[in-house]
Amino acid sequence: MSRCTNAACPAQVYERVRHFASRGAMDIEGLGDVMAQQLTERGLVAEIADIYRLDEAALAQIPRTGKKSIESLLRNIAASKGRGLARLLYGLGIRFVGTQTAQILATDFGTIEAIADADNAQLQRSEGIGPEVAGSVVLFFKQPANREMIARLQRAGVQMTAPKRAARAGGRLEGETFVLTGTLPTLTRDEATELILAAGGKVTSSVSKKTDYVVAGDEPGSKLTKAERLGISILDEAALRRLVKA
Repeated sequence: MSRCTNAACPAQVYERVRHFASRGAMDIEGLGDVMAQQLTERGLVAEIADIYRLDEAALAQIPRTGKKSIESLLRNIAASKGRGLARLLYGLGIRFVGTQTAQILATDFGTIEAIADADNAQLQRSEGIGPEVAGSVVLFFKQPANREMIARLQRAGVQMTAPKRAARAGGRLEGETFVLTGTLPTLTRDEATELILAAGGKVTSSVSKKTDYVVAGDEPGSKLTKAERLGISILDEAALRRLVKA
């Protein structure tokens, strides 16, 4: 069975809208599973850029949606425009691009245009970006419908840039490679990544013999198991903070 790579594929609209609005992506409170289903079923949102065309009249068509709820949702939609490039990349639902990979691409390339125009080799220069991820990113941005969706998001005022990661010679974590897994007590995945990058370290998405530390939170999964098998140092959030400040 072939996989639809077009962001406007009807079979995927609901899932794309739900994912785009989720907490780890654009974090649009009020646009959860039920609202996403209502919007897509009624044809009010045919692809994710349509979210930014919603107004009071459109949302009033949704049963049991009061004026206060509509106003709140519209405020949250407007606020989501400033979430930044990394969260947008994750929100686009590109295959194999999770929160860590999105953060790495955002800080290495700085703009959506630079990522969209990059070829496989250029993408793989980023730490932890292998052929599978690079190929998926290239395929996504080759689709004309996806390019048009990005253009529509830009016209709606969605922020598509990020501060590029500068080389930090002499940083406390210079030359050290980290993998994040599980849910940390107080830091989001993006915040932990920024903490490591700011200290000169690198963050990759997969555990290998080149990994120096794995930062593990709740429900770490197979990455922790592999790290233990390879004898890689395991840190919790508190240990990571101490290492950064050492």
